Order: sequence, then C-alpha cells, then structure tokens
Amino acid sequence: MKVNIEIDCSPEEARRFMGLPDVEQANAIYVDSIAKAMQGVSNVDQLEEYARQLAPMGQMGLKMFQNFMEGAARNANATSASDSGKDIAD
Repeated sequence: MKVNIEIDCSPEEARRFMGLPDVEQANAIYVDSIAKAMQGVSNVDQLEEYARQLAPMGQMGLKMFQNFMEGAARNANATSASDSGKDIAD
C-alpha cells in the first residue's frame, strides 16, 4: 500500500512548521559578498579561486553538494521508472 500526502504551503510556512531558523538575512549577506567579489573577476581561474574561498567548506563542500544532487537525480529516475509500470490499484 502506498499513501501520498500533498501539502500546499509557502516555503516560509514550511520553514516555520518544521521549526527551522530564518536564514534570509544571512543568505542575503552571503549572496551580496559573492556578488561583490565577482565584480573584480577577469578570468575563469580567478572566478574559481573566489568560489573556493567563499563556498562553505570550500571545494569539499561543493563536491559533497554535487554528489548529493547526482544521487537525488538517480533516485528520482529509479523511482519514476519503477512506478511507471504499476497500476493504481496495487
């Protein structure tokens, strides 16, 4: 038996419901600092160096995020492939 529950709410409502902190101001500061740093970039190597310095946990954090996204995509593809052959009555 499979049960799906769909909840329609805004990201702000979901954040409050789950008890997560409001990081909007911290995010704005982070994005602003990246935008300011990128204004002086004149080549790709310089851009990569700035990204490494500004990203949380540097290169390791970026690699972990990439692995997370690739794994999520694989799981989504596997789930949709296995669900496509099932009947609703199952």
